[in-house]
Amino acid sequence: MTAQEFPSWARMIADTYGMDRSEDELADQRAATDLSRTLAAFDEGVPVAGASVYSRALTVPGGILPVAGIASVGVAPTHRRRGLLTSMMRAQLTGLYEKRLEPVAVLRPSEAGIYGRYGYGPATLGNRMRCDRRAMRFRSGTDFGAGAVRLRQPAQARPLLEQVYDRARASAVGWPDRQAAHWAVRLADHPHRRGAATSLRCAVHQESDGRAGGYALYRHSSAPDGSGDGTGVVEVVELAALSRPAYAALWRFLAGIDLVTWIDYEGAVDEPLPHLLTDPRAVRSAPVDRLWVRPVDIGRALAGRGYARPLDLVLDVRDDFCPWNTGRHRLLAQDGTAVCEPTTAPADLRLTAAELGAAFLGGTSLAALGAAGLVQELRPGALGLASSAFRGEREPWYPGGWAFPLC
Repeated sequence: MTAQEFPSWARMIADTYGMDRSEDELADQRAATDLSRTLAAFDEGVPVAGASVYSRALTVPGGILPVAGIASVGVAPTHRRRGLLTSMMRAQLTGLYEKRLEPVAVLRPSEAGIYGRYGYGPATLGNRMRCDRRAMRFRSGTDFGAGAVRLRQPAQARPLLEQVYDRARASAVGWPDRQAAHWAVRLADHPHRRGAATSLRCAVHQESDGRAGGYALYRHSSAPDGSGDGTGVVEVVELAALSRPAYAALWRFLAGIDLVTWIDYEGAVDEPLPHLLTDPRAVRSAPVDRLWVRPVDIGRALAGRGYARPLDLVLDVRDDFCPWNTGRHRLLAQDGTAVCEPTTAPADLRLTAAELGAAFLGGTSLAALGAAGLVQELRPGALGLASSAFRGEREPWYPGGWAFPLC
């Protein structure tokens, strides 16, 4: 695709999601898009389908791994059910493998039922939280630290936000890196995207020595109550903190905003907030799938992450969409390193690439997949051993917006 074709192509992709694209948004998207890694299909010169790869660095258990972020995927309503999506998915994954590029592909699907057939598995959950501000009382002895929360303009605060985010993501499984183009999209505040909400607000937590310890990006909005009147809502777009006191102080700030009944936020499944409150029921939670992961090259993918315990395991993998992965693989993890190579040894577990993708970030457990009949244990004890080795200390989660590679 050429630079001249990009605007009409990007508008077509947006239209498949029921969205518009302003000139400013097109400029932001163009800055983040590598045209050489973007697929486009045209019918008589009109764009009808497309998909992009965005190279990112994702925090995984034990380290950081290059991944192919898949986004801007769409097929025009006039050209559906013609195999265009399948052809694009196959071209993307085959290209990644044959060129030995990123060993793992990730995406955040708009519809959960689409990508399993291409070998993606649900690897992280988001935790949709609705907090009753009136009931948010912090437990006695909560450490709020000696720092202070200050309001800043998001654009002016961006250097501080970048510092906090980069430090936080080093140990936060599921967090991608952010380059300048990604930050531009994350902080974009186009009026037609706000709905009934206000412009973006930014609260920065600063330690007593002046260093930034965390931040919260949020908006105000209003929702109808039972009588038809409006109730105040704070929509937390993103929150990052480098310490327990900074985290607690930011939530105390949010809970102290006047004329607000609800605070909405999507965080981690194991979000600490309910444990800081005297009444944990002040936080209502609903899990929803977020990042889906697909091992492109199983050997390099499994060797590129860490494991919670030593492991010597033979996996019998079936991968109908990427047949080069089909076969037995020996995974040996010890002393902080891992190797995964083809083998003819007897298998310990049998599963598909989608199950490996679901378990890759340490969220979805292999034991749970086994209980669902999706992982078959061939050697007694192998499933429990593998499940505990793949798991991490905290639940993985993805803090970005709807389009993974862009924010």
